[in-house]
Amino acid sequence: MGLFSNSYFVLFLIIVIGFIIGRIKVKGISLDVSAVIFVALVFGHYGMQIPKDFQYLGLVLFIFTIGIQAGPSFFESFKKNGRELALLSAILIGSSGLIAFIVFYFLGIDKNLVIGLLNGALTSTPGLAAAIDTTGSPLASIGYGIGYPFGVIGVILFVSFLPRILRVNLKEEEEKYNRELSAGFPEINRKHFIVENDNVIGKTYGELNIRFMTKAVISRIVHNNVVIAPEPEIVFHRGDVVKAVGTAEALERVKLLIGSETQQEIPPLDTNFDIRSILVTNKDVVKKTLGQLNLLETYHATVTRIRRSGINISPSPSTKLQFGDKLIVVCHKTNMRHVSRIFGDDTSKLSNTDFLPIGVGIILGILVGKLSINFNSFSFSLGLTGGILLVALILGRTGKTGPVMWTMTGAANQLLRQFGLLFFLAAVGTSAGSSMVATFQEFGLELFAYGILITLVPMIITTVIATTFFKLNMLTLLGTLTGSMTSTPGLAAVDNLVDTDAPSVAYATVYPIAMVLLIIVVQILSLL
Repeated sequence: MGLFSNSYFVLFLIIVIGFIIGRIKVKGISLDVSAVIFVALVFGHYGMQIPKDFQYLGLVLFIFTIGIQAGPSFFESFKKNGRELALLSAILIGSSGLIAFIVFYFLGIDKNLVIGLLNGALTSTPGLAAAIDTTGSPLASIGYGIGYPFGVIGVILFVSFLPRILRVNLKEEEEKYNRELSAGFPEINRKHFIVENDNVIGKTYGELNIRFMTKAVISRIVHNNVVIAPEPEIVFHRGDVVKAVGTAEALERVKLLIGSETQQEIPPLDTNFDIRSILVTNKDVVKKTLGQLNLLETYHATVTRIRRSGINISPSPSTKLQFGDKLIVVCHKTNMRHVSRIFGDDTSKLSNTDFLPIGVGIILGILVGKLSINFNSFSFSLGLTGGILLVALILGRTGKTGPVMWTMTGAANQLLRQFGLLFFLAAVGTSAGSSMVATFQEFGLELFAYGILITLVPMIITTVIATTFFKLNMLTLLGTLTGSMTSTPGLAAVDNLVDTDAPSVAYATVYPIAMVLLIIVVQILSLL
């Protein structure tokens, strides 16, 4: 048993066995990384424990990286369907509170025990703290211990198997979500136009300010069969051919301004000009607009499109640059080197990770989580998870403060998230496993059954309402369920099923709402 008394050895043994079991597929279904918690339950039952410090270390890393990734799209998502998600969260918390009320009022189970059971079934530590503070009874902690194991396992199993039960293809849901996301960024097209309008003939490119007037970008101009890049002093002549890049609406405005569309092909640029893809890796230009950089006036360079998170964006003077943006730039070869230096264009920086912002962000999150808001009858604080999640969302949205970059590359984010998740699942599993059998023997099957009902029935009700009345995307629904259940392991299970941030965004949207609602439900139940 010498090796098994070493918590580090046990930790990585649980992770390794969990990964091996998680990769086993039965009829196309596998537990994936969630298998770690089931292995940990077994180890915990036999007395092997992972220190709580690993649980909290894993939790803060996992939640922080989730918030940083979800931050840029969280606030837009909240504006778009925040009310719907908040209502679904209220339905889930309300129905779980109703079941808890039925259990103690009609079935004669001690109220304090049931309040703890409710928080355990929803795996809510802040809710437990409120329950202990409100009831002043040790039965709340015992109830929490009864409901917690299935609260963890039940949510993981439910969200893992729900897509198959409803016969939903997650890949198709991902594509649908990405299409909806792309709808906010209309497709970028290219068209050629003949200069015919008398109002533009004889005027320079700089005088017309075409980008401002049409929201399209002129990438090439053909004059006397010579292809040139647009520069402020170039004069438009009748019969010139212009290549424009932009949305359908922007290109229609170019047509009204310049002249009719033509199918005439434009030959390659003059050999003195170059077209290059340039990466934004220079922190000094992040959050600056293209207009502030004044590339056209300074270097006669034009950014014709921006590729960001797999989406093509039509650039405008007001477009703010983000770290990792890929720009298509047209300019004279002699200036391309200077333009490249301005943006950075250093692929190695995409793989670098600065731990200073991560450390500062987590410290801020812990401090915010400790802030307490006092009401007449109870006090409320976000707690460790809520504080770190809120701060990470704000920092992810902010992107940069002075020289500090809060965002991180996708690869770095994924590595830290997986690292934190494995530690968290292993520690939570051994903790729950140590008391699961003993608790079951002491309180019997009945209380476990009630805990299972409080965990599963609200999720089933919410799923039926979400799919019937709201027609919610499955990815958003899974994130809403895990967030409303305040289940980090559940989110982890979902996060490993898909390659998009839809579940994380939904989780981040409803988590604080669910936490507040649950505390209110605890207060109400304690008064009944």
